[in-house]
Amino acid sequence: MKKIVLIITGFISLALGLAGIVLPIVPTTPLLLLAGFCFSRSSDRFNTWLRQTKVYDYYVSDFAETRSIAPEQKKKMIWQIYLLMGISIYFAPHLFLKIGLLICTAIGTYCLFKVVPDKEE
Repeated sequence: MKKIVLIITGFISLALGLAGIVLPIVPTTPLLLLAGFCFSRSSDRFNTWLRQTKVYDYYVSDFAETRSIAPEQKKKMIWQIYLLMGISIYFAPHLFLKIGLLICTAIGTYCLFKVVPDKEE
């Protein structure tokens, strides 16, 4: 039963995450991370497939292995976050939503640069 719930949750969050690529208000990255988490916990086959994708290799593998991110990668990530969140804030229909997105951006920035250590190369 647990595997079925994880697979269903994974597919729902994957669908919503993919919709977030074109809809600026839907948070793409957290939903895709949730999908990956659900799929990896539901099946060894899903987990193996996920770890062999280029997206996983580029965005996740370094952190998963070392629990740190290279400063250059952090800079690339923060510019992508600022660009996409800026678009989302601009198109958000309500002021409280704009403020919420701004707070999420600030928390994400803090976590990226203060909580996640820099990878020493």
